[in-house]
Amino acid sequence: MPHILIGGRIHEAGLALLSAAPGISFDMVDDMTSVEVRPLLEATDAILVRTQPLPGAVLDRARNLKILSRHGVGYDSIDVEALNRRGIPLCVVGDANSASVAEHTMMLILALAKRVTRYDRATRAGNWAYRDSLGATDLDGKTLLLLGFGRIGRAVARCAWGFRLRVEVYDPYAAPDAIMEHGALRVGDLPAALRRADILSVHVPLINGKAVIGADELALMKPSALIINTARGGVVDEAALTAALLEGRLAGAGLDVFETEPPISAHPLFSSDDVILTPHSAGLTKECATRMSTMAVQNILDFFAGRLDQTLVVNRDHAARVCF
Repeated sequence: MPHILIGGRIHEAGLALLSAAPGISFDMVDDMTSVEVRPLLEATDAILVRTQPLPGAVLDRARNLKILSRHGVGYDSIDVEALNRRGIPLCVVGDANSASVAEHTMMLILALAKRVTRYDRATRAGNWAYRDSLGATDLDGKTLLLLGFGRIGRAVARCAWGFRLRVEVYDPYAAPDAIMEHGALRVGDLPAALRRADILSVHVPLINGKAVIGADELALMKPSALIINTARGGVVDEAALTAALLEGRLAGAGLDVFETEPPISAHPLFSSDDVILTPHSAGLTKECATRMSTMAVQNILDFFAGRLDQTLVVNRDHAARVCF
């Protein structure tokens, strides 16, 4: 009978689904890399993991492992090659968090454009005259550049349409028809697009630990531009971003992710009035937590029932012989 090891706490809805499944047993642990967990790894048939890193050394100890289900859509913290060598499928939760992250992205865009934190602070301090500062800006007619057009990027495009933003998309892998269907314009020249952008929103994974938006890219942008990163820490070079903000070469940034999480208490971005920060919480609404936990569990149950949705398997070329 399949035994599942859960790394990290998941919503009760997912646990209820597991408990109701006949022939399934499970353990839940806080640290997948601890010595105490090794016997559980050796006995498990499936792993469900939240944000904990899973290097090859840990995965190799799970000798009976047949499937790994990610409680989310990113998988840069997982040694996919270690799974590929054994033909083990790695599943994600599809659109489960797309709406939540897209809404969070739009919240950061709006809060920055309308200078919400500054106006709130002035009001609490009795500085009613701050209303005449004209610090807020409109979104209507501005250009939003989406770097990446996966599930979340598409959801952001749908939200942006309601604010009459002009949406441009840079994603060499996205189908042109899909971009057009979302009312967006596909662009092939990233430097030129960065120069036009009033807002840059990042929706790509971190690959090989290298920033996609670094000092050179930031130098192309308008001093009035805003940058949003709800994707992965490190995709935007934090040192370069900090310098651009302090030197007045950018108007603001909204970050839900950091190069090191949690960030140090003395992080230089913490002192900037032009930055809004959240603790990697874009996908952690009540509704999203329910969806992610149940879908991550359902992927495992579907695998053992022989009906796993192949569109949710990120390494399906390597896992085809055991999945489909």
